[in-house]
Amino acid sequence: MRLRPTRIDAAGVFLLGALLGVAGCRSQAAPAASFNSARPLSGTLTSGDPAALQQDDGQWVMPAKNYASTRFSGLSDINTGNVAQLGVAWTFSTGTVAGHEAAPLVVGDTMYIVSPFPNTLYAFDLSKPGAPMRWRYDPKPLAASQGVACCDLVNRGAAYAGGLVFFNTLDGRTVAVDAATGQAKWTTQLADINKGETITMAPLVVKGRVLVGNSGGEFGVRGWLVALEAASGQVLWRAYSTGPDRDVLIGPNFKPFYASDRGKDLGITTWPGEGWRTGGGTVWGWISYDEAANLIYYGTANPWPWNPEQRPGDNKWTAGMFARVPETGEARWFYQTSPHDLYDHDGVNELVLVDMEMAGGVRKIALRADRNGLLYVIDRTSGEVLSATPFGFVNSNHGVDMATGRLIPVEEKAMKQGVVVRGICTAAPGMKDWQPMSFSPQTRLLYIPHQNICEDIEGMATSYIAGTPFVGASVVYKAGPGGHRGVLTAWDPVAAKAVWEIKEPFPVWSGTVVTAGGLVFYGTMDGWFKAADARTGDVRWQFKCGSGIIGQPIVYRGPDGREYVAVLSGVGGWAGAIVSNDLDPRDATAGNGWGTMMADLKAASTRGGMLYVFSIGGAHP
Repeated sequence: MRLRPTRIDAAGVFLLGALLGVAGCRSQAAPAASFNSARPLSGTLTSGDPAALQQDDGQWVMPAKNYASTRFSGLSDINTGNVAQLGVAWTFSTGTVAGHEAAPLVVGDTMYIVSPFPNTLYAFDLSKPGAPMRWRYDPKPLAASQGVACCDLVNRGAAYAGGLVFFNTLDGRTVAVDAATGQAKWTTQLADINKGETITMAPLVVKGRVLVGNSGGEFGVRGWLVALEAASGQVLWRAYSTGPDRDVLIGPNFKPFYASDRGKDLGITTWPGEGWRTGGGTVWGWISYDEAANLIYYGTANPWPWNPEQRPGDNKWTAGMFARVPETGEARWFYQTSPHDLYDHDGVNELVLVDMEMAGGVRKIALRADRNGLLYVIDRTSGEVLSATPFGFVNSNHGVDMATGRLIPVEEKAMKQGVVVRGICTAAPGMKDWQPMSFSPQTRLLYIPHQNICEDIEGMATSYIAGTPFVGASVVYKAGPGGHRGVLTAWDPVAAKAVWEIKEPFPVWSGTVVTAGGLVFYGTMDGWFKAADARTGDVRWQFKCGSGIIGQPIVYRGPDGREYVAVLSGVGGWAGAIVSNDLDPRDATAGNGWGTMMADLKAASTRGGMLYVFSIGGAHP
């Protein structure tokens, strides 16, 4: 079945419960494993090094496929000519019904997946029919962590390096598991659930360092990114998102492009009083790495509370992006996409690293589809904004002042305490939330899964109490112009315009993957897994799964030489919590704003948790 796209020719749910446990200190489950990449490489890449393995399109060793976060597969056996023959090769039920947002991993002849809470890690033998389970590891996270989880009990995946699989647990631990045996090598406690901290992100391993950030801004926690030694789990450095320069790891080599990001201890002086201590800036999204520049790039979440009148100032270093040296955490530059953020527009969305021909020659670029509705093209060597263009309907800002780099707000749409401001576009979840886009070096297009929603919001006074919500706003979401709530957009970052789009009834809350076969795979919240033509947007194939899809699809080559596509089904997350947590759709504010707007999702999708793996012709003996 082929569905035609629209062609463009021109121009938290808070799952509050009793806190029953206490986050402990760092503990070690077993003697540390030897790790062949824990120190700088001398030039010979080892088989366990993700820098080498990312080049093998048969494997998928990190959630974004590669350090550049392109989510592009060079495999082409499944293509526009035969994708209609895709069928189910095998499935696996996780037995859990929270939102399934993770990407599977494939290393050699083994697939690994992480479930939402209780964060079970599974390994499957791809060399045998039906891929039987090789082992499972249960980290036994504290049940109390469910009570301080914003936006469902999700986990966004694992990473492989040096014979170990690394993943995070909701109660704030990072775990290293032997990829062959399923035995834990070490466990490090990082977050404190008594403060409201959790961990939901997928780690990234760079130069023998496991990079992990925290969640929990809704509870007024202080954001950070940590580097752990992959061999032992020892904390090597911690970079905070607020506070004095020494805590943010800002030193003499910090050279932001724009004047507003220069100055001493801006992580304190741009906050009222001690507000930086509970100011958010958590790091729960994605990390990219430029091997040539030896810099990691990641975003920081919004400042807290939501009520902006309680935190005058730019609120550094939240709602922006950092470039850091992976060995030390030293900051090199920062750019703030939403100074004094007004709408919960976290800056954690992925940065896709590409080299692009632009006016003046080839530029080293970072691409970001931000929650504020702008598609940023940024020089990743300096942090200079080269362009910032709306990729959907936006009425809450006038774009970016290219001289200063600052977002230009629309005053009449600013959140106000005690006043309901209506029709703000984009809403708190933004034009695009955490769901990752992909980039094809063949088409030179980005494939952006996103939403089309607006909001009515009222700010209100709130007080900080450790471990309790610190929001200060009441919000209700509504469909944006046109009435559809989701879009898949193919975007030309050089021309700064959309090439085609597919409108969906619900937010497109899944990730995308694009292939050399000319296909873009994505899922919908009502359970359709689809393959679209990467050049035209024609939907060439679709399959109805048992639950809505908010996971990240991957593509790999099995031991049998065949190409496979895999995705986790299981509706939930912030947008789907009305189903996964059985919220009352009569309450427009349920799920921190999704309520009534997503009421029809209950009839379109059931709760579930299933891994689907597809191949040409389906199952094979």
